[in-house]
Amino acid sequence: QRQRVSLARALMLRPDVLLLDEPLGALDPMIRAELQDELRELFRSLGCTVVMVTHDLAEAVHFADRIVLMREGSIVQAGTIEDLSERPTEPFVERFVTAQRRLHGGMS
Repeated sequence: QRQRVSLARALMLRPDVLLLDEPLGALDPMIRAELQDELRELFRSLGCTVVMVTHDLAEAVHFADRIVLMREGSIVQAGTIEDLSERPTEPFVERFVTAQRRLHGGMS
């Protein structure tokens, strides 16, 4: 509930850019899935840019038009999930995507 209230307060200010750091990380899977859908529609309807920090690639895919994969504070690769999956720029990207697929049973 606190996360929802904090997000509502931030959105009331109508920011041009909203930065969220693991906003759904502490939620149980059913509530998390519901909120992902609600938030995606809300963000699209508001038309604001959302930068979301997450370690969950499936969640990033759910929300994002563009994914930026970072390691140790530096951008490793940016693009769509297809770019990361099919055209990894280095072995770290391939390992990260493969590890996420194992956790989630596949993504697209």
